[in-house]
Amino acid sequence: MRLRLLFIGLIISLAVYGQDTASYHSLRTDTSVIHRDRLIAVLSVQGALYLGSLGGLYFLWYKGYPQSTFHFFNDNNEWLQMDKCGHATTSYYISMIGNFSYRWAGLNKKQSAWYGGLLAEAYMLNIEILDGFSSEWGFSIGDFTANTLGAAMFVSQQLIWDEQRFRLKFSYHQTTYPVYNPEQLGSSWISQILKDYNGQSYWLSGNISTFLPKSSRFPKWLNVAFGYGAGGMTGASANASGPNIPPQERYRRFMLSVDVDLTRIPTRSKLLKAVFTVLSFIKIPAPAIEYNTLGKFRFYPLYY
Repeated sequence: MRLRLLFIGLIISLAVYGQDTASYHSLRTDTSVIHRDRLIAVLSVQGALYLGSLGGLYFLWYKGYPQSTFHFFNDNNEWLQMDKCGHATTSYYISMIGNFSYRWAGLNKKQSAWYGGLLAEAYMLNIEILDGFSSEWGFSIGDFTANTLGAAMFVSQQLIWDEQRFRLKFSYHQTTYPVYNPEQLGSSWISQILKDYNGQSYWLSGNISTFLPKSSRFPKWLNVAFGYGAGGMTGASANASGPNIPPQERYRRFMLSVDVDLTRIPTRSKLLKAVFTVLSFIKIPAPAIEYNTLGKFRFYPLYY
């Protein structure tokens, strides 16, 4: 699933760039006037990306592995559940892109939120089904649950607040672990971003100002972020072994930091609004405090 997230990331970036991000906040007014030409364009682009990406995944990924009858696979004990965080985050952002696309086409707020979540659920479900027919993997209930939680997080906030007060975010720093198992953890810097879960962190970034009175002068872009990461992993469910691989203790990491909601930074520049929207899934580097299951606290002057 790790390499496939690259394809999903590309789809998300293309979808965001393809919309008028400068008009995002103007969509908060619910006119409920459907623009047929826009809706046709949205459905056409989504259909092309949907079929094209799934077809590409099959020929570039699944076709090279033996196929089997449909079966389930329990991978919940792998990578200290870091992969599940990746599933939830991916589903969350596909929901966001879907919601924005449908609002741009004129659907009302409730319809756009639900259809955006269903779009994410359907896309990720198809990937799980492809896994189910591969002898190397199988349909993962854990992955499906994480996908559903990511979509539900987006949809519920849109229905309750008509905005995203909490965002799922991602950060990465390079580690030394891939040298011990480059096949699973990546042999190049780019592949390590996707494969090395030791260097990945996933964040729940909450905007403070949205819970304060409207008259408050608290910075609208300032967030507090709670992070999860893991370390000491040279294999999926158990660490790799070998004469040149030192023993590693696997551990979980819990972090507290501050963050920036780029979409709430005031600017009149359409270019900057588009850039901020595209980069909004990245946790901004900042000081952080960590507690890990090795029983240690650690302070980072700048964590990324």
